[in-house]
Amino acid sequence: MKYLALVILFFACNVHADSESNSRAIDHAPIGVSADHYHKKGESMISVKHGYMKMGETIFNGDSISFDDVLAMPNPLNTTPMNLSVIPTDMSMQMSMVGGMYAPTNSVTLMAMGMFVSKKMDLNTYQAMMNRNLLGKFSTSSSDLSNISIGALIKLKETETTRLHAEITLQYSIGDQDTRGVALTPMGENMKMTLPYGMQSGDGSTRLVLGLTQVKKLNEKMRWGNQARIKTAISKADWAFGDHTELNSWLQYEVNQAVSLSSRLKWTHQGKISGRDQTISAPVQTANPENYGGKEWHIGFGINLLTHIIPGNKDRLSLEILQPIKQQKNNLQMKTDYLVIFGYQKTF
Repeated sequence: MKYLALVILFFACNVHADSESNSRAIDHAPIGVSADHYHKKGESMISVKHGYMKMGETIFNGDSISFDDVLAMPNPLNTTPMNLSVIPTDMSMQMSMVGGMYAPTNSVTLMAMGMFVSKKMDLNTYQAMMNRNLLGKFSTSSSDLSNISIGALIKLKETETTRLHAEITLQYSIGDQDTRGVALTPMGENMKMTLPYGMQSGDGSTRLVLGLTQVKKLNEKMRWGNQARIKTAISKADWAFGDHTELNSWLQYEVNQAVSLSSRLKWTHQGKISGRDQTISAPVQTANPENYGGKEWHIGFGINLLTHIIPGNKDRLSLEILQPIKQQKNNLQMKTDYLVIFGYQKTF
């Protein structure tokens, strides 16, 4: 985090307005909002985003719960031991996204993107019976190209104060669904097994993404944006992550042509996992398909900067930090601590 802050500070000290260009920092939404803008005929753009998410405390239906309470819960997978005996203590996920956009007409902008995901989880293992003493700690990890997507943005309306566009995208999950790792069992043995669903890079599904975005100019310095976006699986393998709905509302303030600040409210709802992988059967909460999905509310704060890095049009650097304000996750899950997103965009 401290190194990222130094990078942003460096570029912030070097940004300046470009009198020969109409480009403005406020032209794009906060970096965490996907498919937020379209382009004029003949324009293209490349973008690179990197996100880091941290999870920690255990919650049950949105409320904090102790490790002792978790260990008292039954193992619902009809496997031994009878109670949950492995507890996640910490999880981090990094997401790197590379994408491109091209506008063949003024009404249609084509998009393509690929995402690479890396995950790491720390866990405690306890005795299956008796005193339920801590046997030890272990870690699992996975990394893979997670998904690729192709889509289009369709301009519906554009006036001096308002722009409205729709999105239609196909997203293909291509990441591994059967990644294995070494886990410490309640019997005190190190065993290689299929990692739980949340540690897999993909689920083998094809999803249809539909979105609608509106941005309104409130005055010369302020923009108000709203977006609704739905992802639904149109083909599935043995199991699949639940359908996902996301609503965003953001305000942006233009400090000057090269700098804009933003605040955002984000609401998400994801369904539980459908189906099941019979090889995922460890006595841990993440092995239960019922322990996925739910509702979350986040607040975010961001900054967009225009600067010169590569010759040509101005480069856009963006940073956004999101903090959960309410989490109503399904059943037993880990609590989200925060999410940081950093991005680079270049228009040609």
